[in-house]
This record gives sequence, structure tokens and C-alpha cells, in this order.
Amino acid sequence: MSTHQNDGRMEGWLYLIRSNRFGLQFSRKRYFVLDGHLLKSFKSVPSSSNEDPLRSAVVDSCIRVTDNGRESINRKVFFIFSLYNTSNHCDQLKLGASSPEEAARWIQSFQEASLKHAPDLGDIPVACSKRRWQSFRLSGSSRKSHSNSSDWTLFSSTNLDPMTSDVVAPSPWIIFGCQNGLRLFKEAKDRDSHGKKWDDHPAIMAVGVVDGTSEAIFRTLMSLGPSRSEWDFCFFKGCVVEHLDGHTDIIHKQLYSDWLPWGMKRRDLLLRRYWRREDGGTYVILYHSVFHKKCPPQRGYVRACLKSGGYVISPVNKGKQSVVKHMLAIDWKFWKSYLKTSAARSITIQMLGRVAALRELYRARLGNCSSSDCSSGVLTRRIRFPLKEGDDNLNIQTQTVSEKTHADTDGEVDQTQSEHASLVSLNDADDEFFDVPEPSDCEEYENGWTPECNHKKFQEGRHPKLSTATSFVKRLHDIAVQKRGYVDLQDMIREESIPCSYGSTLAKDPTCTILSTCTEADPSTFLIRGENYLENHLKVKAKGTLMQMVGADWLRSDKREDDLGGRPGSIVQKYATQGRPEFFFIVNIQVPGSTTYNLALYYMMSAPIEDSPLLESFVNGDEAFRNSRFKLIPYISKGSWIVKQSVGKKACLIGQALEMNYFQGKNYLELGVDVGSSTVARGVVSLVLGYLNNLVIEMAFLIQGNMPEELPEYLLGTVRLNHLDASKSVSLKP
Repeated sequence: MSTHQNDGRMEGWLYLIRSNRFGLQFSRKRYFVLDGHLLKSFKSVPSSSNEDPLRSAVVDSCIRVTDNGRESINRKVFFIFSLYNTSNHCDQLKLGASSPEEAARWIQSFQEASLKHAPDLGDIPVACSKRRWQSFRLSGSSRKSHSNSSDWTLFSSTNLDPMTSDVVAPSPWIIFGCQNGLRLFKEAKDRDSHGKKWDDHPAIMAVGVVDGTSEAIFRTLMSLGPSRSEWDFCFFKGCVVEHLDGHTDIIHKQLYSDWLPWGMKRRDLLLRRYWRREDGGTYVILYHSVFHKKCPPQRGYVRACLKSGGYVISPVNKGKQSVVKHMLAIDWKFWKSYLKTSAARSITIQMLGRVAALRELYRARLGNCSSSDCSSGVLTRRIRFPLKEGDDNLNIQTQTVSEKTHADTDGEVDQTQSEHASLVSLNDADDEFFDVPEPSDCEEYENGWTPECNHKKFQEGRHPKLSTATSFVKRLHDIAVQKRGYVDLQDMIREESIPCSYGSTLAKDPTCTILSTCTEADPSTFLIRGENYLENHLKVKAKGTLMQMVGADWLRSDKREDDLGGRPGSIVQKYATQGRPEFFFIVNIQVPGSTTYNLALYYMMSAPIEDSPLLESFVNGDEAFRNSRFKLIPYISKGSWIVKQSVGKKACLIGQALEMNYFQGKNYLELGVDVGSSTVARGVVSLVLGYLNNLVIEMAFLIQGNMPEELPEYLLGTVRLNHLDASKSVSLKP
């Protein structure tokens, strides 16, 4: 799947992901060209720039692109992303790429196109702020390329920022040794700032350099197939128990016992696995133990508890090599009278040695064949493939994607072009019935992913394959009754609802000693763009905030709660009824689910907003401007490694990743941040909620400065959330 990107033009093969009337998904291969603001679709590679496309659409500031992660459709793995119209959510397009790198390039290209100035489309209006359907206009003929817009780099918070962190914070890791060419670190606790003591289940990290691309290593680490035995000397076999979304699943791993101390029973792990790709090609894979009704403790195994763990794969040397960080904090669940704590620590360190085995695997591949081939690395222990009784041969099939110059168009009917077509029209294939053999429940792919499997079948052997008709009915039944079957190890207890006074439901505590409270964070913790940032790209410590935090809400409800500032009795309306001139800026972070949580932060300034031109432009600007400027800097100052790694410390333009809803009154502007609009964000927040009462979360909010007159930047406000408790959130009555 080759893609080409130059001069604002992006082109290559993608797959249209469609669903028929019964909910079964299928794909159609198309060649897409994104030229400026125009997206064109072809059945084959266009022979010239004047060739008429099959379909075309305009991509402007109304468009959002979301990363849906990976999905397996008819035995083929796709990395999915969706385009949708903010003024009409029914107007959307689901596309699939064959690799995460390819999907990331397309996502970035669509984000760039949506942030550029609106194209000149004659009589076609494109103002999203009117909230009417008007952004996607399709035609059957190609259009000329639009004139170049302003430089995209001025609107990006990622392309020009060389730093990996926008927070000034000490490293939580202390090196304590080196083994097999890997540096070994332990996590330093507050009570052990010098790293002289060990916890019962310490967090330990191994760091090494592997001669492979971050994408290739990511695929290797995610595989649960037989190829894992080429480097993972701990792994016996495993499967995916439940697929939660494109970035999250529940997996079960059984470990060998011959690398464990003599007499120690075999261990297994039931893990919630989350992954994401960051800007620059870094991959993050995070794990922690959970319960699941489909996978109870297994006979002959003791279930260990992984408190936190995972991998961070960062490209170096122009992407030819990768720094691999592997971290584990694990309770091996043995009797303390049997083994000492130091023995458990030794087992964890030995397990971290898999990074060295991974390094040798890629060295062997470089010496014998290309990195894309399947080759065996030399391991220092005896390898036992997980063959079942009666299996004489292990057949490994590697599936490759053929680079065809045309797509399979059987059974497709071209639709009549409409003058007012929407992006949905790019889905130019009719619903189809197709008869393909279903993959067996525990089938594993050598260089791909393991589909969801029934754990009992995994243990007892494969049952005879069902007939196509039976499989079809079974799939429909699974779609109808699909429910989440896992439970995090951290349970949340809820209290009865109590009366709510908006702006005061979360108590403030400047001393940070009372649990489930908030206060303002130290502004100097955060880095912002300096006065000469456009020339030297240097960031400086913030010296203060423009506004003062005067209130906070910690709410829960059965629906999303919007426009808190406009509700009677709120702190904003109290000031408004008194005719006071203060202006309020409200950030309302909304976390959807069976219970929706709202964290609302109220900031106030006494000076007129006209004294701050950038803020005035933001308050009076349209949604496209606001989405391209509002920025958040997150920081987990206290908490486990897995949460710190999932959140990060890099500033992000929230409006480009999440859907924002704006509510404006005479004396306030409220920003509704819908976390549920992004699969990646949902995965991060669901992980954070599981550890919430053990975390200290700090955040800073600002408006990004892109022009010389808008620099240096300034913080609108900060917050420090001290060990929030979900059970202490205030329940809003329906």
C-alpha cells in the first residue's frame, strides 16, 4: 500500500469500510487523492491529473477525523479512521489503511486540510458556525486544484515542537544496573527519593535499542501467534478474549514454567491491552490486569497480577532503529514463606530480558533477510512450540497485501451523482451478501492479530468449524448481545444524589492534603511558547495565569451535561444578576459511559477581555478558529507509570482530537470537551478512571499563539486535582 505525500497532495490506496443491512462489514479498495481541500476517489490509479474521479468531496474546517484503531474484517486487518461532518454527524466516511503508519499519514493530511483557510468554491458556502449541512459537496467531475493556503506549520502544535514534554518535572526513574546490554531502572517513590529501598512489587524498566522500525516492532509485540516464540521465552500461548474497540482488548497469556524458580507453579495473566501511535512514530502499548467472566482462573495455573506494564517504542536514527522501553510492576502471587521478595524482583528482571531477545531477533533478520520477512532469531533457551497432541507439523502462513493497480469491482452499481451529495456518497458500493468461510475462533496470524476467541475452546481444542449459515446466525447473535464482559480491578462506589450548586461541588484545598479536592497548579511547571518561538522554537516557563480559578464541579449523570454556566444558581449567573463585569471561562470535560462524569473548571478575570486581544479573538471567533487554538497541557504528578505514560506531558490542540461544543453568554464562554468523540481518548480516560483516587492530576489551559504579535503565550489557568474519588462526585437528578 504505497502512499505519496508532497506539496499538500496526498494519494494512495485505501479501503472503503461498509456495512450491509445485517451489520456485517466488508471493504472496497479505492485510490484516493487529497489535493488541497478536494478529496477524489478512483477505481484505479489515475493516468493524468485531468481524469474524472469516481466521486469527490470538499474537506474544510467542518471536517473532523478520528482514529478508530484496528479492526479485522474477513481475516484482513485494517487500521481504521473516520471522517465526519461536525454540522451533520450522519455525513461520514469510514476508511481503512493496511498499516498504522499509512493511516497516521492520511489522518495528518486530513487534519492539515481542515485547518487551512477555506477554499474558494464559488457559490458553495462553507461556514461551519451556522451548524447547517454545507461542508461536503460532491460531484462526478474533477475540480481544479485550489490555490495554496497559509503555511500549515503555523497551525500545528506538533510539527515544529522538538520537545517531547511541555512540563518541567524530574525523572521518576533511577538506574540500578545493566544486564544483557539493557539498562535497568527502578521507579523512585516520594518516600524513597534516593532509590535505596525496594517495594514488594517494584516498577522496573529495561531500555535497549533494536535495529528495526517502530512499526515493525509494534506488530511483533502485538502478535500472539506462533512467531512470538522466536523471541518471547516466557510465552507459551495466548488469545484475545474480548475486543473492546480499535485500541483496546482483553488478552490472556499463559507462561512457560521452565524459566521460573524450581517448584514454582505455572503463571498466567489476564490483561487489558491498550495501544496508540503518537506523533513522530512512537508506539505505546499498555497493560494491566482485569477480571473477565469468560476467562476465570485456569486449572494448573496461578494468575499473577500485573499492576502496570507495557512498552514504549520510539524511532531513532531516522527511523532505522528504535529505543524500546519495557516496564513491569507485577505481583507473582506466591507464598512469602516460599520465596523472598528479592526472588520475585529477580523474576521480573528476568522477564524484562525479552527486550534483549527482541533485539537479537531483529539483528538476525537484518543478517539473513529483509525486515519484512519472517525469520527466526537465536534464543538462549530451548523453544517449545505450543503444539497440541497429534499435531505433527505447524503450518505458518504469512499473508501479504498485493499491490494491485485496480480494485475488485464485482457486484458494484454506480450511483447517480447528485448536486447536493454528501460524503456518504463516496461509499459507492451497494449492500451485498457474500459467502466467505468464517475464521476459526482461535486462529492466529503470524504477522498480524489474533481475532477474538472463546477461551474454553482455546483450552480444550478447536471444535469442528460451523457451517456458513450457522456462522452467519451466530455472528448476528453476537452483534445483538455484545456486552463488555470485563471488570477493572478498581471498583467505583456511588452515593445517592444530593442537591447541586454549580461551581462549588468540588471543594478547594490549597494545601493539597484533603482527598478529592482541587487547587491551582504552579504555572512554572508548564512550558509555553516564548517571544521568539517562531525563530528559535524555544519554550519558556510560564510565569503566571491570566485568570483565577474560582470554582469547580465534579458531577455524574446519565447523560452529557452541557452549558453549566448558563444554569440558574450557578456561580456565573450569580455574578450576572448582580451586573458585575467579570468574565468567566469554563472548561467542561465530559466523560461518557454508563455513567457520564463531568469535570467543570471555572476561571474568572476582572479585567476587560479587550485587554487581551488573543483571548478576545478566541471568544468572538468561530468554531474553526477556536478548535485550531485551544490547547491543553496534561501532567500526572503522582501516579503509576501506566497512567503517566497513557496521558503524557505534551501539549495538544484539543479541538483537533475531540469534538468541542461552545456555549456563550453575556459574561461567559463554556467549552464542552466530549471525550467520547475519540476512541483513543476514551481508552486513556477509562484507564485513568480506574486509578483515579490514586492520582494527582495537573492541567494548564491556553490559547496557542501563531503570530509574532501573539507571542509570548500565556496560561489562561491551571488546576491540580488531588486524588479525585468517583464515588464523591455529585449526582444530578434526571
